[in-house]
Amino acid sequence: MAKPKPKQHRAKVASKDLPEFFVKLNADGGDRMSHLALRWTILTMVRSQETRFAEWSEFEGLDTEEPMWRIPPERMKMRSEHLVPLPPQAVKMLDEIRRINVYLAAGNMKFGRFLFPVPTSKTGTISENRMLDIMYRIGLRGKATVHGFRGLASTVLNESGLFEPDWIENQLAHTPRGVRAAYNSARYLSHRRTMMEWWGDYLEAAEKRGINSATTIKSFSHCG
Repeated sequence: MAKPKPKQHRAKVASKDLPEFFVKLNADGGDRMSHLALRWTILTMVRSQETRFAEWSEFEGLDTEEPMWRIPPERMKMRSEHLVPLPPQAVKMLDEIRRINVYLAAGNMKFGRFLFPVPTSKTGTISENRMLDIMYRIGLRGKATVHGFRGLASTVLNESGLFEPDWIENQLAHTPRGVRAAYNSARYLSHRRTMMEWWGDYLEAAEKRGINSATTIKSFSHCG
């Protein structure tokens, strides 16, 4: 029997470097929509293409205590529906994404139906390169990829000891194909919601540490 191919682990930002990552991200002068697409991908733990082609019709319960992103099977790598429980940070981010979507505001649903529309692109949506360009500009070329944030999330959540590995794998859409996959789409939903809220708070805390550290260093340099 042929040996299975070893898993490829994408280069990723280390958890200890997240505060510095957010400082550099905030300092980058790139397009806000590109920044939001990258932030959305990190926060929701999805693949880049799932962010790029996200549509407003896929969201439900945004004004309730159980907001959800229901990604249809045809857009998933494993071809099975994927449910993403949304933490408060994601709902807040959606408000900003909606505000900057000029096509949605104008009623142009050809492009406005997407969270990240770019009419000049072949797909009508943001390209993967837009997010990658940010990574390059802030000094992560060859050091980390956008996809690597999924690995970071997995590492942090597993090392926390608070969550079952099955919950994490399910959230990353690492599920089998076929009937079992359809059954799995809603598995551990309440557990995953708690986990996603913890992940949102973890990222928020890392960003705040970075901001506070940068402010302290700036104040110290001024004193000197």
